[in-house]
Amino acid sequence: MKRLARCLLVVAALTFSIVAAAQGGKKWREMHKVEKSETIYGIARDYGLTVDELVKANPDMGVPGYTLKKGDYIFIPYPSVTASAPAKASVTAGALKVGVLLPLHNVDGDGRRMVEYYRGMLLACEDLKKEGYNIDIQAWNVPIGADIYRTLVKDGLDRRDIIFGPLYSKQVKPLSFFAKDNGIKLVIPFSITGDDVDSNPNIFQVYQSPEDFYDRVADHFAYRFKDYNVVVIDCNDKTSDKGVFTFPLRKKLAAKGVACNVTNLNSSQTGFAAAFSAVKPNMVVLNTARSPELNAVLALLDELTGSHPSLKVSLFGYTEWFMYVKHNLDRFCKYDTYVPTNFYYNEYSSRVRAFETRYRAAFHCGMMDYLPRFALTGYDQAMFFLRGLHAQGKKFTGESEDKRALQTPLHFARTKSGGGWRNQALQFVHYNPDKSISIINF
Repeated sequence: MKRLARCLLVVAALTFSIVAAAQGGKKWREMHKVEKSETIYGIARDYGLTVDELVKANPDMGVPGYTLKKGDYIFIPYPSVTASAPAKASVTAGALKVGVLLPLHNVDGDGRRMVEYYRGMLLACEDLKKEGYNIDIQAWNVPIGADIYRTLVKDGLDRRDIIFGPLYSKQVKPLSFFAKDNGIKLVIPFSITGDDVDSNPNIFQVYQSPEDFYDRVADHFAYRFKDYNVVVIDCNDKTSDKGVFTFPLRKKLAAKGVACNVTNLNSSQTGFAAAFSAVKPNMVVLNTARSPELNAVLALLDELTGSHPSLKVSLFGYTEWFMYVKHNLDRFCKYDTYVPTNFYYNEYSSRVRAFETRYRAAFHCGMMDYLPRFALTGYDQAMFFLRGLHAQGKKFTGESEDKRALQTPLHFARTKSGGGWRNQALQFVHYNPDKSISIINF
């Protein structure tokens, strides 16, 4: 694997002759005293270095768990010279200019997750460079307390072709105006509040609100399972937010004349069984995603199908159920389970395993145990948007379906107001009775 540093272009404009002469002497140009709140990413950026160059000059940084401490002295090396591959059809003359405005630090969970996301982007850039892309990617650490207006005046940010960020809703509006004023594509990669996407044609909003997501899920459910007897189980969970799905679902089923019965987790065996059809296949929907209630329903279904083996029963779940797969895979397959989602981390995929091995080799640690995996999210988003911009330039809209994603496929549609673009990606992950897993894309 080529060095990860090839993903990044040196920010400072140094000629080969100057660098070569400088490197003929000592291998580092100065020592830097670490100040409070400084990060590896910020120091590397300030000195016109890649993170890989800085880590190579300070091997301790590559040790798992390493953190910068105020007062430490670190070596600042000379930047290496890496020849860039010729660009094919960049948005601007020369490199495709990418900006990342996220909390990139080791202070809290937000920072560590975004560091992993950014690392995934870097691996994507490495792959794209092998395909002949010329990419200039720069990152700015924008923590939750940052004054984003100070970041927006940084030299070169207004010349980016695309920016990924921010993470926090309060930073969206100023960045939204900045992107629109400078003709920059803005990818908002995670959950935010606000309606800036409705009026700004430059915004690509990846996050789907629960209302939008489950409304589309209910539409596909009502069509795909129109010949089923739907059984909605009230699980008595007062903390559940899944009414956002079950309420519109029941309305859509009623409008289509699809049979729908409601029962309760605490119903008697006779009352519970009465909700099921012996003639039609049954699709069971819970109004909670919690594990205790799921386990209780599975126990009831085991008892029911044990007494009535000819009964056909399927389950329709929630994205949270991915966390329970290790304990419930056999029963998910037994009950022909469908899970709606806009991502799927398939740990059995050879492509995903290869990525994980590559990530561990590049960063000396594994990915964090989150769903979705943030490094895969960064990789998929970078591949999708940078390929699209490279091919279509300013005309890129993201409407073409992404069929090469490792975990998080993307597919955008313009908002009803004619503003920006919202992600429409939707999948049903199907746990088949033969213990195989298939993906249904919409």
